[in-house]
Amino acid sequence: MGKFIISTRKNGEFQFNLKATNGQVILSSEGYSSKAGCQNGIESVRKNAQDDSKFERLTAKDGRSYFNLKATNGQIIGSSQMYESDNGMEKGIESVKNNAPNASVEEELD
Repeated sequence: MGKFIISTRKNGEFQFNLKATNGQVILSSEGYSSKAGCQNGIESVRKNAQDDSKFERLTAKDGRSYFNLKATNGQIIGSSQMYESDNGMEKGIESVKNNAPNASVEEELD
């Protein structure tokens, strides 16, 4: 089962990473000013990860693929790592869909 890890950035903002069962980060959030905001972001991932239309598939300038997960309001909730192929990116999206709904939440706060 996957897990969300809440941590703090050097600037004091909170962020989360969704890790797959193998420990690989499959989705990273932007910064949040409060832990409650970060927790709301996690709930938004749980809700939106089941809707394929919420995944924005993109190509970076260097040709690698990545995706953003967007909320109903169009705001980006999380972004993926860079993938060498579209196939890898699609596997990453499937991993988010499979792991997000039941992922546990852990904190690694400084």
